[in-house]
Amino acid sequence: MPTSAGPEPVAVPPPRSAPEDESTPTAPDAVAAPDAVAAPAGALGEREQEILAFERQWWRHAGAKEQAIRDRFGLSATRYYQLLNALLDNPAALAADPVLVGRLRRLRASRARNRRR
Repeated sequence: MPTSAGPEPVAVPPPRSAPEDESTPTAPDAVAAPDAVAAPAGALGEREQEILAFERQWWRHAGAKEQAIRDRFGLSATRYYQLLNALLDNPAALAADPVLVGRLRRLRASRARNRRR
C-alpha cells in the first residue's frame, strides 16, 4: 500500500528550562534593599507593601513623585515602575489591596490601549 507524500513532520525543539537564577540584577539600581525580607510564597514582602502604600498617595506636582521614589526607595523611576508592574500581576497584591491594584491595572490597560492607537 503506497503512502501519500504529505508534508514532512516539523521537528519541534524541546521547551527551554528556566534560568538557574532569575533574581540576578540586570541594572545597577536593581540591587535588593538590605531591609527587604524574603516573604513566604503567596505573601507580600516588606518592599512590596511599601510600594503599594506609596502608590496610594496622590501627587500634585510634576516630578514630585519621581523625586520621592529616589528618596524613599533609592531607585530610578524606571526601575520602580518595572517593580510596580510586576507587583500588579502578583495575586498576593490583589488580595492585599484589591481596590488599589484594580485601579492601577485599569490605568495600565488604558495606557497600553492608547499606545496601540
